[in-house]
Amino acid sequence: MEITEAKFVKSSPNHRLCPEAKLPEFAFIGRSNVGKSSLINMLTGRKGLAKISGTPGKTTLINHFLINESWYLVDLPGYGFAKTSKKNREAWEKMIFDYFANRENLVNTFILIDSRHKPLANDLELIEWFGESGLPFVLLFTKSDKPNQKELSRNLKSYRDTLLESWEEPPLSIVTSSATNKGKEEVLNLLDQFLESVQ
Repeated sequence: MEITEAKFVKSSPNHRLCPEAKLPEFAFIGRSNVGKSSLINMLTGRKGLAKISGTPGKTTLINHFLINESWYLVDLPGYGFAKTSKKNREAWEKMIFDYFANRENLVNTFILIDSRHKPLANDLELIEWFGESGLPFVLLFTKSDKPNQKELSRNLKSYRDTLLESWEEPPLSIVTSSATNKGKEEVLNLLDQFLESVQ
């Protein structure tokens, strides 16, 4: 797939105010500061498409981008930001889970994982929730240019081993880096396959 056009459509505080569910949709979700905006900009080839904030937890709305006039890329608010109040966390959970429960045009969700870390509890909880809900997803390990090769391999193996404790086989995953474009072609090819399957 080649992304020739990408434009911001709207920010929505809940699923009811999202654009009409007429086009296939792909959601991106991950911990605050996981590199989601950078990855979206890398995939679309538009440097300033998704706004990159120096303050984790800044994205609080559901952001829709129209790609090639034919499908939506959705940037969801990050989770796991320590300074967020319990009330804000609960509001986030309601917004996100309502979105997943009601967005019938959602084809797949990409769950972003920071490859610099060993398995983190809230990442694992989200993955388990997707599994239990029967929602399709793919793991994208971000920032793979940051750790050295040994550390990266160890962290990826740790995730695999942890997931195999409750999964028969680990979920599909792609290792990415927005700094080096690593994983870009694999993700775009996967998007292509998903779009073909729903046409």
